[in-house]
Amino acid sequence: MGQLLWIASYPKSGSTWARAFLHNYIRAADRPHDINDLTALTTGESAAARFAPHDPRPASQYSVADVQRLRPIVHREMAQARPGITFVKTHNALLVVEGVQTITREVTAGCLYILRDPRDVAVSFSRHLGLSLDQTIAFMANPEAATGGTDHTVYVRLATWSAHVHFWTRRPHPGLHVMRYEDMLADPLGAFGHLVRFLGEAPEPGRLARAVDFSDFAVLRAQEAAHGFVEQPAQSAEPFFRVGQAGQWRAVLSPAQVARIERDHGAVMQRFGYL
Repeated sequence: MGQLLWIASYPKSGSTWARAFLHNYIRAADRPHDINDLTALTTGESAAARFAPHDPRPASQYSVADVQRLRPIVHREMAQARPGITFVKTHNALLVVEGVQTITREVTAGCLYILRDPRDVAVSFSRHLGLSLDQTIAFMANPEAATGGTDHTVYVRLATWSAHVHFWTRRPHPGLHVMRYEDMLADPLGAFGHLVRFLGEAPEPGRLARAVDFSDFAVLRAQEAAHGFVEQPAQSAEPFFRVGQAGQWRAVLSPAQVARIERDHGAVMQRFGYL
């Protein structure tokens, strides 16, 4: 049996960018990897199709307990599908829900955890969800916050932004690697080089630089403009790869909105250098 290496994040924090880099680095191709083929080397655990063999009803009819009962079975099947490591994207918080862990530890090899300033997350996530900024800020502070529950995606428990970051990162471990979105922007060679080392390799400079270039935000945005992006949610009217900047919140959020986010998440923001 293989094991799962989780690519975990609160939504709109950079996990898709990291997946694009991994494809470009591991494949070492001479052209950018297609963003609509990000399941070639990485996969997700919340697709309803993974649960259907165990419950043929439309996934929108699953209760949270149904999903949690099946989730460890799905995770074990993913680990059994191939030897070695399988990269798996998840937005689940690291919690026990309905008496079952959202992440099945027995088939877990480790985790790449990516986080981003929650003020910028609020701006990006609001457009992704099709909600107002105030609604999104309240959602990010809701301990019961969840997505999914449709015929395409099963229940995903996010909890609050702070809880999501805290529970994934509270226990430093050799199998845990934490990356900040802002560091990926400011020093992509350094940030992604550290990721390659976490995966057990010494990064090859030319290969690393090429993979960074091929997964540059401008390249990803151009691919989406030309061919669309299959992971773009239907409710979003804006591109998935929209801005790719740090600090956009300064021009978008009101002082009251900034104060609310900093009040809700200040302790974790302080820990990771956002305050």
